Amino acid sequence: MKKNEKLNKWLWKWHFIAGIVSLPFILILSLTGAIYLFKSDYEKPRQRHIKEVVVAGKPIPFQKQWEIANAMATKKPNSMVLSTSANQASEFISGRFGGKSSLYVNPYSGEVSGEIVSSKTDMFKIRKLHGELLMGKFGTKIIELIASWMVVLIITGLYVWWPGRGWSLKGFFIPRTKEGKRTFFRDLHSITGFWISGLLILILAGGFPWTDVFGENFKQLQKITNTGYPKTWEGRELQSKPNGKSLSLDQMITKVEELQLPGKVTVHFPKGPKGIFSVSNINPSDLETQKKIHFDQYSGKQILSNNWQDVGVLMRGRMWVMAFHQGEFGKWNWWLMLFTTIALAIMSVSALVSYVLRKRKNSWGTPKVPTRFKIGYGIIIIVGILAIMFPLFGASLLLIAIINRKQTLKPN
Repeated sequence: MKKNEKLNKWLWKWHFIAGIVSLPFILILSLTGAIYLFKSDYEKPRQRHIKEVVVAGKPIPFQKQWEIANAMATKKPNSMVLSTSANQASEFISGRFGGKSSLYVNPYSGEVSGEIVSSKTDMFKIRKLHGELLMGKFGTKIIELIASWMVVLIITGLYVWWPGRGWSLKGFFIPRTKEGKRTFFRDLHSITGFWISGLLILILAGGFPWTDVFGENFKQLQKITNTGYPKTWEGRELQSKPNGKSLSLDQMITKVEELQLPGKVTVHFPKGPKGIFSVSNINPSDLETQKKIHFDQYSGKQILSNNWQDVGVLMRGRMWVMAFHQGEFGKWNWWLMLFTTIALAIMSVSALVSYVLRKRKNSWGTPKVPTRFKIGYGIIIIVGILAIMFPLFGASLLLIAIINRKQTLKPN
């Protein structure tokens, strides 16, 4: 492919500027992302005394455990996770997301072994640093802006790296080691970037749904196109028919166990006399097996059952990339995410070293662009599409254009 040298220099300039601004944040994202992958390994030994119990005789009824949880929890539990082994404490959940807390009841003695509040854990703070720089909504928008520019970095980087005069092993697949430090680190940056570019795009796609602006727009698109969860998934419009005494939690769990749902199974409690029991399972290793089933709290009959196939295509795609982003598809996915975070850190540091070695004193070292170069319509269209997809990127471009215009109009 013959390259346009003027376009190549123009793209290199923007790749350079975006990289300099984004670099500190990219290093934070790669470091915190790598640490968060070890969440389970870090928390398991520290929470074992709460989550694990000594098997001692016959368990007390689930209904009795629920009553204990209602009396002892900071907030009244809204659901319970089914245990998968005899030495697990029963987990009763209150709240959702960042406000989630779990109370653990010893199923043999009825004692509360402890309560874990998500927002007070170390890994929650790492996740908040990763997603919002510990700065709330403002920090989330900074991360979204950086992630948007990372897409631009990948696109421009691929064009700048792509060989215009044929391929060779050294410089395009293997870093050159005999042409000085600057060349070595530049090659290390560009080659690493090329080989993980596809993975980075996929990982970014898994992160964008958590953002404020893009995430909210994506939700609206799902709503307009009816490609999200079906309205019946949460069961908000479903009701039980009051008829005598409600089923005990033991009776409900017996019905749930008959379903033999794979993964983490949760029983959601009725809200009021007309509320319903709902059952859901989370199984990232096989998303197709996930279901949401609703039961009448008095008769125990199924009111409605939703399968994964009932979920819209955009939501299914969204949940897939989000699970991939967190390395939830098994060991191969976990190792792939860890490899990518390490490669991203290496790529970023090597870019910084290459820049320091290239930079002249009293100069930013910004690549020069020919004064007569004009952007083609193709580039304008691509930039326009990116600006629409990522509004914060579009807003930052507009701000840059205004500043650049003012500087151009300044009298000498």
